[in-house]
Amino acid sequence: MNSIAFIGGGNMASCLIGGLLATGYRREQLSVSDPGDGARRNLQEQHQITAINDNCAAVRDADVVVLAVKPQLIANIAEDLSAALKPGCAVVSIAAGVPLSALEGWLGDDTAIVRAMPNTPAMVLTGATGLFANNHVSSPQRQTIEQIFNAVGCVCWLQSEKQVDVVTAVSGSGPAYFFLLFEIMQRAAEELGLPAATARELVLQTARGATEMAQTASIDPAELRRQVTSPGGTTQRALETLDQGGLEQLVKRAMSAAVERAEEMSNDHA
Repeated sequence: MNSIAFIGGGNMASCLIGGLLATGYRREQLSVSDPGDGARRNLQEQHQITAINDNCAAVRDADVVVLAVKPQLIANIAEDLSAALKPGCAVVSIAAGVPLSALEGWLGDDTAIVRAMPNTPAMVLTGATGLFANNHVSSPQRQTIEQIFNAVGCVCWLQSEKQVDVVTAVSGSGPAYFFLLFEIMQRAAEELGLPAATARELVLQTARGATEMAQTASIDPAELRRQVTSPGGTTQRALETLDQGGLEQLVKRAMSAAVERAEEMSNDHA
């Protein structure tokens, strides 16, 4: 097993560590550095792993380093780490909007670097992560990095760095789209006469069931939608209303806006 060091001990780092331990990773192969006393204490109590306040010491013997810090902090942290990295170490950045060019500038042009775009459902082991590697990342390093993120959901390798921005709009921001839809459906159900608890339970269970059907069916979502839409029935009336309101175009505009913002964030670090 490769040794993995996490720089930053926040929620995402904690859930990745928990996922690795749950899939058989040994505690002695994992370490984390975080400046917060509370964060280190929580990680030690929750996962029984080494948690220190020294980034350079944490990465010195690590085969893979995961930069789980905020984008506005990553420049100084990465520059400080560059001299401490073990030769042949791979670095994974989960900082949104920070391009490879910036990371290579801070860490060194010959450093093996992967940009990762996970999402918050990783915290309940149902995440989706897009990964893009520079040319220095080896096949064994790819396998180790896949293992890290597969421990909390599914992984997709991307063909270009530009696709990272699209993943940001799809799965990175995507949970919020669904949460908003849940909110709207619950409020509408309450206004139509259902108690709040009943409305919430029905909306969430329906979402869970629809997702399970879409994941396990041998047909695509469009065909599933057609199968549940009886001609002249209630579902058809509802879908026609959504179509008349321009739902498809609105969703496309929202996702394009998210890609636009991701590109702007990348340009800030160019």
